[in-house]
Amino acid sequence: MSLDPETRELIEDVLQNNRVVLFMKGNRAQPQCGFSAKAVGILNALGVEEFFSVDVLQDTEIRQGIKDYANWPTIPQLYINGEFVGGSDIMTEMYQSGELQKPLKA
Repeated sequence: MSLDPETRELIEDVLQNNRVVLFMKGNRAQPQCGFSAKAVGILNALGVEEFFSVDVLQDTEIRQGIKDYANWPTIPQLYINGEFVGGSDIMTEMYQSGELQKPLKA
């Protein structure tokens, strides 16, 4: 499925204006799935106080659009400095190995 230009622009705008972005189900205070809760938990454990979360449950265009944008089938999706990092499994592996801390501190 191709990403419509409006949705692409909206996603790119969010990524350009926020250093750390988590596309997730729910929000930071109330994640709506276990994987999103795990992703938020990792960011909180790393002391990332400022990250922008996008609740994909509020917008079906964004929900599908972010999957197409990253060519990644699942949510949540973490972006740091506009770069796609991965979903909760990759975040967990990177957190456990110490790799996730590096781009967050840079």
